[in-house]
Amino acid sequence: MSALNLRRLKAVARKEFLHVLRDPRALGIAILLPMIMLMIFGYALTLDLDRVPLAVFDQSRTPQSRELVGRFEGSHYFSVVARPESNREVEAAIDQGQVMMALVIPVDFGRRVAAGRTVQVQMLADGSDANTTTLALGYAETIVRTYSQALLVEKVRRLTGGPLALPLELRPRAWFNADMESKVFIVPGLIAVIMMLIAALLTSLTVAREWETGTMEQLISTPVRSSELILGKLAPYFAIGMVDMLLSVLAGRFLFDVPIRGSLVLLFSVSAVYLVGALSLGILISTLARTQLLASQAAFVATFLPAFLLSGFMFDIGNMPKVLQGVTYLIPARYFVTILRGLYLKGTGVAQLWPECLLMVGFGALMLLLAIRSFKKRLD
Repeated sequence: MSALNLRRLKAVARKEFLHVLRDPRALGIAILLPMIMLMIFGYALTLDLDRVPLAVFDQSRTPQSRELVGRFEGSHYFSVVARPESNREVEAAIDQGQVMMALVIPVDFGRRVAAGRTVQVQMLADGSDANTTTLALGYAETIVRTYSQALLVEKVRRLTGGPLALPLELRPRAWFNADMESKVFIVPGLIAVIMMLIAALLTSLTVAREWETGTMEQLISTPVRSSELILGKLAPYFAIGMVDMLLSVLAGRFLFDVPIRGSLVLLFSVSAVYLVGALSLGILISTLARTQLLASQAAFVATFLPAFLLSGFMFDIGNMPKVLQGVTYLIPARYFVTILRGLYLKGTGVAQLWPECLLMVGFGALMLLLAIRSFKKRLD
């Protein structure tokens, strides 16, 4: 590659900066869209289970049944919103979507509990959303099991006159996300997905716009080299992308209360490399598409969908089919998500993240080289 002429590169960058500043739509995409997406996805996407609507059909109406219902009411996982009086009303509440689950307590519940005999309670659930239903049933089972253990302890205390010492006691402790909040896990990965999409969308229109407006002939007739043209067009969007990254980090910290435990220098250094790769991918698409509509559509398909579905941001890669697990190694967002979550949640550094950091450097260099090589200064 010939030596770059900084004067020509600066001229191309200045031209692109002026175009961005004069185009409110480009500025809107560059600044507002990432913040809007971060807030919408950040607040809408949640893996936390809270206040599941529950119907309670208490046929016993005894102190024992009321104590069991009280344990559900006292849990923030469930919210009792209906008290049907028959099985038909229970079915109607679930069919109409009024409740997601229904607790059915039999008539002889109080009598059997008082006598120390085994009694069954029924939990009906709408299984349309399998993941949420599985979690809710697990919480319900835990509540019932805790109540059952309390009854057993009380029975032993009455018979022996002393407390029952359980042989095994579990004391869980969660590291890195002690409150088990899904936003702490989601926001870092969301930043990686948004930055990939926005960066590629911005630059996917640059070269294609020159072809559509008829200014490409003028650029081709100038002594500007392909490398100078590509780097000059990248420069303003790189600056905007770093501003977006800063705004995303600030939004994550002050809007979603997600702290950064790792190095800010490492965070922004790797982000810069990731951004160069995403911007170069957009320009590569732009040089091949020739039209802005096709370029924007191709950029969306090539960036957002793989980053959202195959990066481990939303779906665990280990649970995917083996073929898709292999494909995920080609998705750069996979490595950036790992880096961001390591920095945000665990405070890890280069010593632990160096493989992902090297892959980010390789991705950025490869995309930039392909973008430069793909642009030819000639009219086809």
